[in-house]
Amino acid sequence: MQVLTSPGRPAGDEPVSDTPEPEGAARLRVLLAAALGPLVTGYAVVATLLALVSLTAERTVFSTGGVLLAAGPGWLAAHQVQIGIGGHPLGMLPLLPTIGVVALVARTASGAVQRLGCSGPRQAIPLVATISGAHLLFGLLIALLSLGAPVRVNPALGALVPAAVAAFGAAIGVVRRCGLPGVIAERLDPLAVRGLRAGLLGLSALLLAGALTLTVATALSARTVSDLFEPSLGSSFGLFLLSVLYLPNAVVAAMSFVSGPGFSIGDLDVHLAGYRGGSVPGVPLLGGIPEHAAAWWPVLLVLPLVVGLLVGWSVRAVDDDPAARIRVVVVAGAVVGFGCVVLGTLAGGRLGDGPFDPVSVPVGVASIVAFCWIVIPAGFVAFFAGAHSAVAPPSSLEVEEPAEEEESSEEIEETEDSDEAVEDAVDESEEPEASETSEDAEDFDAEADAELGLELPEDEPVETPADAASEEPEAAEEEPEAVTESTADSVDEKPAEDDR
Repeated sequence: MQVLTSPGRPAGDEPVSDTPEPEGAARLRVLLAAALGPLVTGYAVVATLLALVSLTAERTVFSTGGVLLAAGPGWLAAHQVQIGIGGHPLGMLPLLPTIGVVALVARTASGAVQRLGCSGPRQAIPLVATISGAHLLFGLLIALLSLGAPVRVNPALGALVPAAVAAFGAAIGVVRRCGLPGVIAERLDPLAVRGLRAGLLGLSALLLAGALTLTVATALSARTVSDLFEPSLGSSFGLFLLSVLYLPNAVVAAMSFVSGPGFSIGDLDVHLAGYRGGSVPGVPLLGGIPEHAAAWWPVLLVLPLVVGLLVGWSVRAVDDDPAARIRVVVVAGAVVGFGCVVLGTLAGGRLGDGPFDPVSVPVGVASIVAFCWIVIPAGFVAFFAGAHSAVAPPSSLEVEEPAEEEESSEEIEETEDSDEAVEDAVDESEEPEASETSEDAEDFDAEADAELGLELPEDEPVETPADAASEEPEAAEEEPEAVTESTADSVDEKPAEDDR
């Protein structure tokens, strides 16, 4: 055992070199890593793309310092900050880098929340504020360095817009780790939450319809698209990279075209109800734009109609009340309309001062039309395809009537029986009273006869009312004989008087 321990020091007293780091220092290190990680990674990606373009392009001189300096405005453009090139505004910025920035920040924030052990939304607020503040300071620094350069940026926009984008991405990253969806669901109406989900489903389906339309249009114009690429490798790579970066913008424009309002590039105006020609930039991504209108374009309205039916089918079983399902559909339509406003605003913008300026999507009309495409078909499906309150069939009503009649007859019989019982009780109670009254009347008559001196013969018994009643028929039978005798005597006596 002395081989494992020193002879002059007892076992267990060896100094530990890896002491645990204090909690405050570890927390600060995680926050700094979450704040600087997206900045360094995003800047490095932009600088790499610029280096590839400069290396492959013809008649260009590659410079490391020039690429690093040019990556600053490129980093701001990836955060949707409008920049000025030689005094010409560039506001139509690619959406694909912005989507990448949001995804990168969200992933970083999610990992930081897990390492910090945040269990609630309030504990994640410092993390979101740190990431957003770092982007604000870095954007402000780049904007200040660009003053006096050919590529200029407004310092206010350079500071605030990246901070807002970073805060949005960080909120997405911490929303599930901290249980924020459950907190929001508890505070909101369940029907409203279901409407939000249905609205996101409808917006995604509309974007999918736009992507499908763009793909078909590009495939049908494959020859035109191939002619737009330059013969040289460097120029072709630059055009291909530009088309890929602006691909989400084209999908949003195609979604607006399928819905009805369409889009415009300078003098060019394309929508389902009409067409106004104009010049188009020589980018392969725009090779599918038609040169004239077609009579079959209104057939594309089937796509948003199918989306509305899909949303209605998804909420048909939300509630048994049809009015509640209509509320869910209205919330979903509002979400889709608001999403069209945001996406349409980000997809367009200023494109210099030339013939292609501006590139725009009519966000006001597009939001109203998208709302109607969701609410009308979805409301129809949700109302008629869902459950309704059951109505009692006529047969059940017919069966219930005899039962009611039987009950009423039973009640009547019970009342009659009770009445008869009451009458019997009354008769029984009255019979003794009647006998008592008859006895009292006989006593009264006897006393009256005694007072008047009317005494009956001693040999004749006193007749009771019962004996008198029994002797009355015999007296009635004897009366005719007496009458006949008296009449006969009277008849026999009259001739004797006449003889006298």
